[in-house]
Amino acid sequence: MPTESLEFVIQGVTQDGKTFRPSDWAERLAGCMSSFGGDGRLGYSPYCFPINSGGVRCVVVDIRIKELEPMAYSFLLNFAKDNGLKTREGRIKERDDEKG
Repeated sequence: MPTESLEFVIQGVTQDGKTFRPSDWAERLAGCMSSFGGDGRLGYSPYCFPINSGGVRCVVVDIRIKELEPMAYSFLLNFAKDNGLKTREGRIKERDDEKG
């Protein structure tokens, strides 16, 4: 039975295995999608945010951003492609449903 991915992850590692620089690239990229909340504080979007996975800086992209903001989705995909960054699937719907 196929599983549907809810997100993809842009990893801070190039296709040839090198660490992507600068070291704060994930925060910068996710910062492009940030907005001010009701409290007046700047925060990461729930659709695009930085994480550390196994010691590698990454950006998680919720695939729903494709329908909400197609240009933002395209920008994120092109960033990964243009910089030769590895990507992988993130959470899948089946796993998210198990959380309840």
